[in-house]
Amino acid sequence: MKKSGTANEIVKPIVVLTVICLVVTALLAYVNLVTSPIISESEKEAAAKARMEVLSEADSFDVVDAELPEGVTEAYKASNGTGYVFMLTTKGYGGDMKLICGIKSDGTIEQCKTLSHNETSGLGSKTAEDPYRTQYNGKTADTYTEVDAITGATISSNAYQKAIKSAFEAYEIVKEAK
Repeated sequence: MKKSGTANEIVKPIVVLTVICLVVTALLAYVNLVTSPIISESEKEAAAKARMEVLSEADSFDVVDAELPEGVTEAYKASNGTGYVFMLTTKGYGGDMKLICGIKSDGTIEQCKTLSHNETSGLGSKTAEDPYRTQYNGKTADTYTEVDAITGATISSNAYQKAIKSAFEAYEIVKEAK
């Protein structure tokens, strides 16, 4: 009678699977090494384009180094003094919402744009669409709350408004830091 489970029957599949895992891992690491700079450059270009969209009169931007309020991840000053752009993150109903907001030097919003979100399709996702987000255009720190919330998406609407509030708080900080 032949014994099952000899050392060769046990070790050989383990060695084969280990070699396969090592090869696949090495290939994934190589692909990451090759694509990482390309993805990073693409993200930088998309961010630069978004900054120009929300503050159209700007010629270029300089990063503002200041202590920013919660929810403001980055701040940029237009080189020609036309205003500031703020990168914002807030917690919506479905998770993080990433926004960008351009505030002109007179303290009014030129435009806000949603960069990414996980809000409920058809409800919270409407915060990323023009009828809602364009309500903020021309608003100031005193009037940004005078917008209509999206029916059935109160959490998403409130989160968007909270991000805009953070942008105005950051605006007050960075305009003083000239």
